[in-house]
Amino acid sequence: MKHFAVIILVLLSLTSCLDEHPRDQIPEAEAYTSAKSLYINAVSTLYNYIGGHADSEGLQGTYRGVYDYNTFTTDEAMLPTRGGDWYDGGFWQNLYLHRWTSTDRSLYDTWGYLYKVIVICNRSLVRIEENKALLTDAQKAAYEAEVRAVRAMYYYYLIDMFGNVPLVVSEGTSIKDIEQSSRSKVFRFVFDEFQAVAPLLPNEHSNREGAYYGRITRPVVWFLLAKLALNAEVYADNDWTDGTKLDGKNIYFTVAGRRLNAWQTVECYADSIASAGYSLEDNYAKNFTVHNESSVENIFTIPMNKIVYANQFHYLFRSRHYRHGDMLGMGSENGTSATVSTVETYGYGTGNVDARYALNFYSDTLRVDGSVVYLSKDKPLVYMPLEVKLDLTGTEYEKTAGARMSKYEIDRTAYLDGKLQDNDIVLFRYADVLLMTAEAKVRNGENGDRELNRVRARAGMPARSATLKNILDERLLELMWEGWRRQDLIRFGKFSSSYDQRPQLDGESSGYTTVFPIPDAVCKLNVNLKQNSGYK
Repeated sequence: MKHFAVIILVLLSLTSCLDEHPRDQIPEAEAYTSAKSLYINAVSTLYNYIGGHADSEGLQGTYRGVYDYNTFTTDEAMLPTRGGDWYDGGFWQNLYLHRWTSTDRSLYDTWGYLYKVIVICNRSLVRIEENKALLTDAQKAAYEAEVRAVRAMYYYYLIDMFGNVPLVVSEGTSIKDIEQSSRSKVFRFVFDEFQAVAPLLPNEHSNREGAYYGRITRPVVWFLLAKLALNAEVYADNDWTDGTKLDGKNIYFTVAGRRLNAWQTVECYADSIASAGYSLEDNYAKNFTVHNESSVENIFTIPMNKIVYANQFHYLFRSRHYRHGDMLGMGSENGTSATVSTVETYGYGTGNVDARYALNFYSDTLRVDGSVVYLSKDKPLVYMPLEVKLDLTGTEYEKTAGARMSKYEIDRTAYLDGKLQDNDIVLFRYADVLLMTAEAKVRNGENGDRELNRVRARAGMPARSATLKNILDERLLELMWEGWRRQDLIRFGKFSSSYDQRPQLDGESSGYTTVFPIPDAVCKLNVNLKQNSGYK
């Protein structure tokens, strides 16, 4: 019998930090005895990794992982130092200031998490092949398609964050044969994989409870294909520091027998998603309520159930003030805040505040169940959105500066200070599809007003012209706290510039910080890996 830890040692140079050898593991002969058991142990087990409860694990919900690297590195939000709180060796300040290094442990753990799932996918494909006698041809094709889709999604996150990465698609690859692939090669691999498996996946709504709940279905893949095409100028570029930029009008894909440029490809897959029955909810807030599985807008979510799943959602807990948590009967960490530029984009402090502001933020005098929350007997708790700074230590608003994260309805029956909740975590939704379409049309010389203003009208906001600036602003207004801001700023050429309270680093105009460094420990274990430009 081979144990799982032995299987993954061939890729130890990529991950090194894996611990996948449970003492109660059953022999593989007992794990694969029927089509059902093969699906459970080789396919459905992969979904245990989409969410998480430990640092750097899961696509959202936890600390110091994919979400935090895509949020606190941007003009959207920050985790200010508040006296003795949230300094953490400068980690959060360094994220905001783009001062991360190749020796950052959390970056190494995030790399390890992403490759861990890829390693497990490769192993699952081998087990499906070895046990194909248990399956019909249709079952085998479907099982393999689902595993390949999960693997491709994790490579999507890797090229987005790290650029040129190793592409390993077989279980038995020797360490000496693991080489770094160009970003464009992995990008094309991911795109081709999604196109190949899409017809073999069920055309079902993954966010709804039932047989396909939480799984990668055909519309989920269509969404990812649209995202890949939208970011094609970035992902097809193997040298993002040479001062040249690709043009999406000249990057082509074949879709249903048609040769389409990147922007047309976005539109094509957006149409497919709409044809699958997705639309905007009448009420923006419904997508984030407790028991939000009935949303007609959510495309891919992390299932949450305080009794059934171990997945946790830390972000509301992390953001709210201690007294705020007390009034809810939960804990809190008094951390995450929106930046000044974010609340100003919402129109805070003016007579024209975006209607989504009240849903996305706790701001000003705080009330819980209609009652004012007090810091002390005679002093109300007032969040101060315009007073937030990266280091608030010793200032008047050290504990109260910053608009705090809201958006998700508070599950008043949640466990673990609210971290075990029943709101599914939203990863992909249809409003994003409309905004992607608006952007693609504008970049292709077309008019994107219709799609942009469908999103705005749902929020009760007046129409705007679909300029690139307005679309970028709308993506912040609509998708706040959803983990897209870093990718958006990079695509719009703004990530390496000064913004909000962040100065541009020396040499950063080259764009080198648009990818993270490959962890130093990984490079030392695998001499075939070359560090990304700009990092030591």
